[in-house]
Amino acid sequence: MKDSQTKKLMKIDPGTLVVGVDIAKKVHWARFVDYRGIEFGKAHKFNNTINGFKSIVEKAENIKRAAKLSKVIIGMEPTGNYWKPFANFLIANGIEVVTVGTYQTKMAKALDDNSPTKNDPKDALTIAKLLKDGRYSEVYMPNDIYAELRILGSLREQLNDKLYAVKNRIHNIIDEYFPEFTSVFKSPFKKAALQLLKSCPFPAQIIELGTEGVLAEIKKAVKKTVGRKKAQEVVEAAKKSIGVEYGMTAAFLKLSMHIEEFELLIRQLDETETAMGKALSETGFAETVLGIKGIGIVSAANIFGEVGDFRRFENERQIHRLAGYNLTENSSGNSKSKTSISKRGRKRLRSILFQSAMVMVSTNGEMKAFYEYLKNRKTNPLKRKQALVVVAKKIITIIFKLITKQVKYDSKLMFNSYRATQISEALKMAA
Repeated sequence: MKDSQTKKLMKIDPGTLVVGVDIAKKVHWARFVDYRGIEFGKAHKFNNTINGFKSIVEKAENIKRAAKLSKVIIGMEPTGNYWKPFANFLIANGIEVVTVGTYQTKMAKALDDNSPTKNDPKDALTIAKLLKDGRYSEVYMPNDIYAELRILGSLREQLNDKLYAVKNRIHNIIDEYFPEFTSVFKSPFKKAALQLLKSCPFPAQIIELGTEGVLAEIKKAVKKTVGRKKAQEVVEAAKKSIGVEYGMTAAFLKLSMHIEEFELLIRQLDETETAMGKALSETGFAETVLGIKGIGIVSAANIFGEVGDFRRFENERQIHRLAGYNLTENSSGNSKSKTSISKRGRKRLRSILFQSAMVMVSTNGEMKAFYEYLKNRKTNPLKRKQALVVVAKKIITIIFKLITKQVKYDSKLMFNSYRATQISEALKMAA
């Protein structure tokens, strides 16, 4: 949760030892400064091991004791996953941990010496100085059911990426050897089509089997009655195919392996989504959020995985900022740019919310009306994507209020009377 700049600065008082750490895969560097930025001693190098972690804590404690300071705050860039074990160790030992953005470090480093030179000890000092100026973000590392949801959401995304890739590889083989196949079967991944791809994917094999043979193959996968017409169509398509006829043995092996991978990924996705549903129910808010028409189990689980416990925020605007949906504009003199979202936040959360917004404007009557109002209002009508961003922010606002006020979703209370009247009038005019 992001505090105001003033609150952050107030944490860095004369009794604070500020430690900046440059994180790498195997070796880290640390620099120690006071609240004014005056450095204590030399840079400290330590390994990415338990003994290395203990050495930095011991070093910080020695400096704190010698300088008669009262507390320690340690900051670092959230570099990949390398920073997480160290941050987790510090938190477990009662030391406050914060992060600074990579872009912030880069800009501050150039400001310090007007040089693009990069080295780890230099970066550690830059990070320490950013901390003492209050230019950092609080660390939120969920270690409960929200951690489970975050990992499961990330896993599902990775599986979907792999599934998309393997589908493309299967399509590539079909396009080369039997391009007419998809004119008979719109999707090659339905049961009947997939069975043919497993057993007789090429025109020569289809022709050899004939209509009866093709029909028999399809019935192995589809128990209900399959029309003879479909079998005849695929045989006719095979007879007129322009597909190549070389390397068919190797192509069949390649296709078989891709189909095997496809089926494995489908099973893994089902297993992951089942686990997401179970984890969502353990938050205690599943019923509340799933009561919102247009929000499904996977969407809700992903949102909770990215945001964590909604109750840790003071207001919904902090979650908008977390997603990078806070508005920004650039102006200078008489020049003023258009307002846009900052995109300085969790990219995956933005993506999930945007996808949820697209679903909701199709399935949720009140949200669809709001969306149409945003696009058709007299003053400052929005483009499609802009309106969807506003809807995405509205989703966060609704979930936040439902959870913090402990109430059930009521579509009639989605908008106040003033906004509801605006929406109604705008839609009448548009009609």
